Amino acid sequence: MSDTAEPRGLLDILGVAAVVLDAEGRIRFWSPQAEELFGWTAGEALGRFAGRLLVHEQHLDLVVRLFAEVLRRGDSWTGTFPIRHKDGSVRQVEFRNMRLTDSFGDPFALGIAADHATVQRVETELALSERLVSQSPIGLALLDTDLRYVLVNPALERINGIPAEEHLGRRIRDILPFLDVDALERDLKRVLADGVPLVDRYSVGITPAAPGEEHAWSVSYYRLESPQGRVLGVGISVVDVTERHLAATEADRARRRLALIADASARVGTTLEVDRTARELAELVVPELADVAAVDVLDSVLALRRPGAPDSGPQLFRALAVEAAYPTEALDAADPTGQPAMYGADRLVTRCVRTARPVLVERVGREDLDRIARSAEAAAQLDRAGVHSYLAVPLIARGEVLGALDLKRARNRLPFDEDDVLLATELAARAAVSIDNARLYQSVRNSAVTLQRSLLPGLPAHPPGLEIASRYRPAHGSSEVGGDWYDVIPLAGDKTALVVGDVMGSGIDAAATMGRLRTATCAFADLDLAPDQVLRHLDRITDGLEHYIATCLYAVYDPQRGRCLIANAGHLPPALLRAGAGRAELVALPTGAPLGVGGIPFETRPVRIGPGDVLVLYTDGLVETRHEPIDERLEVLAGLLDDAARPLEEVCDLLLDELRGPEESDDVALLVARRRP
Repeated sequence: MSDTAEPRGLLDILGVAAVVLDAEGRIRFWSPQAEELFGWTAGEALGRFAGRLLVHEQHLDLVVRLFAEVLRRGDSWTGTFPIRHKDGSVRQVEFRNMRLTDSFGDPFALGIAADHATVQRVETELALSERLVSQSPIGLALLDTDLRYVLVNPALERINGIPAEEHLGRRIRDILPFLDVDALERDLKRVLADGVPLVDRYSVGITPAAPGEEHAWSVSYYRLESPQGRVLGVGISVVDVTERHLAATEADRARRRLALIADASARVGTTLEVDRTARELAELVVPELADVAAVDVLDSVLALRRPGAPDSGPQLFRALAVEAAYPTEALDAADPTGQPAMYGADRLVTRCVRTARPVLVERVGREDLDRIARSAEAAAQLDRAGVHSYLAVPLIARGEVLGALDLKRARNRLPFDEDDVLLATELAARAAVSIDNARLYQSVRNSAVTLQRSLLPGLPAHPPGLEIASRYRPAHGSSEVGGDWYDVIPLAGDKTALVVGDVMGSGIDAAATMGRLRTATCAFADLDLAPDQVLRHLDRITDGLEHYIATCLYAVYDPQRGRCLIANAGHLPPALLRAGAGRAELVALPTGAPLGVGGIPFETRPVRIGPGDVLVLYTDGLVETRHEPIDERLEVLAGLLDDAARPLEEVCDLLLDELRGPEESDDVALLVARRRP
């Protein structure tokens, strides 16, 4: 090492000097550090008696005696001795002396020396560092530049569950393969490269210290350098923050549970459809609460049969909705949506609905799968899918058990717990009320649809001079049935009455009112009255019906004259497509007042109907929407009627498909007539 080189190691920091004396006590070797320690240059020291140069006279006899013992007996001597510096001061110097022999057998004395104060300072710092590392409750480790363990303190031994000596010389991935080692090594290499510490990095995993428990640690990395900047390696500090992690995790779960309950109010029960409500519930709980969810409703509930007292027998379910967070074989194990499935008395879902209590299996075993699945094959599929936890909660509304919400976890490593039971029970209770409302509404609606269809006419086989096609389309399933109707009435003289009407309102009452008006219309038509007179009589009848008004279009076709006499009571105008024309026109008629308003006269207008002409009568549900003006919709209707030769059944389908969406909230009556050539 040159005189100008910077110190790089512990010996340099201590400034250890080397001095060699011959048998006479003359200095034969004088290191550069000796010059720094004693003040004399090599030129000044070599060849001189060391005792006279370095030792005060009062200590000279002692030094000569010790020197003689070292040379004669070969014993080394260690201790602290006062030494005279070139500047005249006296300094305490740590010495280690020993005898050396050259190739000729001549003895020499080697003295290794260092400043006593410097040695004490380094010893104190080393002792303090060792105590801090060994007694620290924080796990500490030192890795070299190859990321191999050089030092591990007792706290980290306890955290990792591996003795310190088994760490040394090995990498993290060799010791703790359960952790995300790739991410850890990326961070360590980054700190080695740029020297910027990474503080409070969160790490979660399992170590041999607690094989069955997940722990969390706050880990910090910092680069270790010598005083001169040489990179020694990476220091790691590890603090177990599992309790803080669990508290934060529980707080987060609580927030998510509250958010899920809030979402349930907005997302479940948006319609009065049983199937959709069940699907909304399943979609709500996946994946927040479960990896796989099924909503199973008792078949007796869907059939509106009141169940008897709970018994110990099997139960017949229908799966209304099945949802999974990801593609999984567990879906194949689920019951097909909408199909009945019989579950024996020993099945857990049967026990859930029979007892009206949740069924929780925190850790599912193979024998539990046999009681969860509908069959041995389905149990094997659940096993392969990794299902490890199960929860079923009853769907209860107005004191009646409707079915069960069936939940499973596979990829989610946490088992269901009592908090999950409370959350699932709350969600199931909210959804059950919506399901119950939907099934009761569907029952009433089905009755209204049945009543209305029974009141609509069967078309005459061959009205004189006319081809006829018709459609009735009820409103979307979540909307009530309205009072729309159509009729084709044979009259005297080969005439035919064509009628379309709409009772304002919905439900069974509207359907019943429609039936009364249709009956009255047939009766007045038989009197061979003019259309405006028929509407006048219907207006009087409707005026006597409490809370109801109706619109109606009444037309009488006369094949002998080739014309229709039409009167309108507040209804939308009919569309007329002339043979050979490429677009229909709306028939200009006085609008008239709806039936039930009373006191306003109606007017009959003649409309020529030529051979092949098509007349289209309809209710407002065909063209009205919430987002488009009615005039634009009528223009669309007229544009769709572009071919008078098209089969009338196709005309009906075309208009319904193009003008009516799947979610429309009003029903439609459609009557299409064409004059035969």
